[in-house]
Amino acid sequence: MNGDRADKVPQESESLPLDAVIERYWTYLRIARGLSQNTLLAYQRDVTTFQRYLRDQGLHEAQEVSPPLLADFLQHLHRSGLAPSSRARSLAAIRSLFRFLKQEGIVSANPTVSLRSTSRARQLPKTLSHEEVTHLLALPVDPSPESQRDRAMVEVLYAAGLRVSELIALKVDQCNLEVGYLGITGKGDKQRVVPIGRPAVAEMQAYLLHVRPVLLKQRSSRFVFVTRRGTPLTRQGFWKLLRGRAQRAGIARMPSPHMLRHSFATHLLQGGADLRSVQAMLGHADIATTQIYTHVDSAQLKKVHTACFPRNRSARKDVLAQERGVVKGAGESE
Repeated sequence: MNGDRADKVPQESESLPLDAVIERYWTYLRIARGLSQNTLLAYQRDVTTFQRYLRDQGLHEAQEVSPPLLADFLQHLHRSGLAPSSRARSLAAIRSLFRFLKQEGIVSANPTVSLRSTSRARQLPKTLSHEEVTHLLALPVDPSPESQRDRAMVEVLYAAGLRVSELIALKVDQCNLEVGYLGITGKGDKQRVVPIGRPAVAEMQAYLLHVRPVLLKQRSSRFVFVTRRGTPLTRQGFWKLLRGRAQRAGIARMPSPHMLRHSFATHLLQGGADLRSVQAMLGHADIATTQIYTHVDSAQLKKVHTACFPRNRSARKDVLAQERGVVKGAGESE
């Protein structure tokens, strides 16, 4: 009886409902691939959207999916106004799904093989200026433990260039404040050691000694940054507190946690840091990901162009000569 269970690996001739095989795919992602919770949630959203589209087309089995249908789905995403980066992520999730289905013998051919990747516009990262970060970090705190915790979190996020998921998952035993280092577990459970400066060390020491015990009361927790319930902050909770602090600091743009990470990398490079060191601190597997931070703002480009381009220098001489001629002519007429 148990030999006929629906979760046995099917042969190529078998057909299973799409919902059933996708459930198996989620198990594979969690266990075999070891994806982070955030990546898994993004894949689930994308594949669920794809499932909904297939149902609307009257399709219920993976074998019914063809390259033309996938192309139509991508066009559907484009027409719905989805950003190129989001369409590219959606295609990556569907490719991963069908690689798994082919590997498991659930489909006889992978319909995504012939699809070209969705082009992604390479956008420059949005950053805060040095002055904006200074205003954000210098914002006075009220006596509440939450306010003091929030300032420490913002200081550490910027000082170490952390992802928000890394910040809220930071544990006490990952902090070596005597030497000024944090041990970070990043994407794919990859470990890295990140230095933090003296201001961040001072904020963390004050928080751990005076503020965290007040929040925890008699409870215990492995996490550094906690609520009054003794639980770690959520991503949404940190996003909200960051925006609140930005408003009070008079920053017109509403920064995201990732904007502070972008600012960390950009400010390091502007200060003379080498690309490999920044790559190591950010935890990027590929240095090409870090290279996008080598951008300079348009005002700086304009300044360099004006100062260095030879045509600009000759044009300035012409303007000055004309101005001198005008002044001289005016003097003669008087």
